[in-house]
Amino acid sequence: MHPAAWWVWAAGVVVLAGRIHAPQALAALAVAACVLATAGRRQGAPSFAGYVALALGIVAVRVVFHVLVGIKTPTGRVLVDLPSWHPAWAPGVQLLGPVTTTGLGTAAAQGLALAVMVLAVGAAATASSPARLLRSLPAALHHLATAAVIAVGVAPSLVAAVAAARRARRLRGLTTRGPRAIAHAAVPVLADALDRALDLAASMEVRGYARRSGPGDRRVGPALAGAVLAAAVGTYGLLAGAPAYAVPALSLGAALAVAGASLAARGQARTRYREDPWGYREWCAAGAGAMTGVAGVAGLPLLATAIALLGLLALLPARLPAEVSV
Repeated sequence: MHPAAWWVWAAGVVVLAGRIHAPQALAALAVAACVLATAGRRQGAPSFAGYVALALGIVAVRVVFHVLVGIKTPTGRVLVDLPSWHPAWAPGVQLLGPVTTTGLGTAAAQGLALAVMVLAVGAAATASSPARLLRSLPAALHHLATAAVIAVGVAPSLVAAVAAARRARRLRGLTTRGPRAIAHAAVPVLADALDRALDLAASMEVRGYARRSGPGDRRVGPALAGAVLAAAVGTYGLLAGAPAYAVPALSLGAALAVAGASLAARGQARTRYREDPWGYREWCAAGAGAMTGVAGVAGLPLLATAIALLGLLALLPARLPAEVSV
């Protein structure tokens, strides 16, 4: 499965989660993201449990903040009638106060929207490699993708270097905890990171990276400037709640960005090793993600949720991994 299909679907779900407030639809999207991460987990992927814990923490923090300093809703059944306090240094702010079912439900729904965003991104990161996605970018974004791939690979390299330094200290009979152990392990870790950086720079220079392979096109600058301006206008329309001109502006910005990238890619001859295929399943998943975002911006939450759930069927593997019996 092409990694871009996963991330386009996840982007559509993120846009939809920011536009709807129905707890049922948000719960369905959260379950869909969990199913996708479980069924499509790639080998060597980070644990999805961390994303689930972060999502649950977001909901819990949002509910706690509502109880402490949230705007109390007068409607609904009062669950706990806490004493209220109106501090003089913060006019209009009420601390504590009565906690109602309506207020708790609204706070939980708002936290669930952020949790769905985290779960969607976590599902895409668990099922597909971000480095593979960056390597699949067009030739116009070649240098940016290269820098991003290197940046993504820095953290695992540092983790491996720290583990090697701690293992070396443990084999020598030295302690691996405490400020002194951290200070003594810092020098080997930094030296290993510097050696890795020098080796990577030498290998990239030999392969011809950071060299232009053709002349630039003068139309790229105006096209990208127009794309940024249209994206800014469309984003303001989304924040202002005016999809009548937000959707056309964002569509124009996307078209100008694609045109600018196509013009910049001319003359940039690049080869890819084992290029990921793009088939009908990728078209279905990416189309579902794009239509989910558009329907969510247009104010059609039920339709957008149904499209997102249908796109999940295209992302699920054709054959689920069999359980290993011992």
